Amino acid sequence: MFIQHMMGILHHPKEEWSQIRKEHYSISHIFIQQVSILAAIPAVAMFIGTTQVGWSIAGSEYVKLGVASALPAAIAFYFAMWVAVGFITYAIHWMEKNYGGNAALEDCLSLATYTATPMFLSGLAALYPLLWFNVSIGLIAVCYSVYLLYVGVPVIMKIPEERAFLFSTSILTVGLCTLVGVLVASVVLWSTVIPLNYIAA
Repeated sequence: MFIQHMMGILHHPKEEWSQIRKEHYSISHIFIQQVSILAAIPAVAMFIGTTQVGWSIAGSEYVKLGVASALPAAIAFYFAMWVAVGFITYAIHWMEKNYGGNAALEDCLSLATYTATPMFLSGLAALYPLLWFNVSIGLIAVCYSVYLLYVGVPVIMKIPEERAFLFSTSILTVGLCTLVGVLVASVVLWSTVIPLNYIAA
């Protein structure tokens, strides 16, 4: 069912959000069978891309990462995705009362997870870690995730369109701040706790 919803949310989001709203999965189910799979996509792709292909800014002078440093970095990034989704879910649940929402925590988690699906899938681009390519794919994914958010909030949270717009904007702000926080934390982590070992390709 998860794969069906994932494909549906990419092809016909308005109809798929309604189907998702009718189903109620536990938090553990969503994390174990959905978030765990989605979070692994960018983590595994980055590990393979950085160790086998190598980073490049303009398509030349590739620099690889040693497996010994790339593996813990990928694992840390994987669990950071869990924390990010959990934090955004909590923020949605905490803010919803201000906008007339009354959704269960599980619904808030579904909203956060499916909204972030395009960004998780865009992690496949890291298999070929060329800077401009990854940034372009990432921006497209972010734009579509924003669209999914604005379409999904009134359906999942069951609130009027005008309030849903304001609520979606608040969630977007939290999401972007969380994304920046994860990136900053990654840079700090990789420069101190898990220093990266670069190898000339």
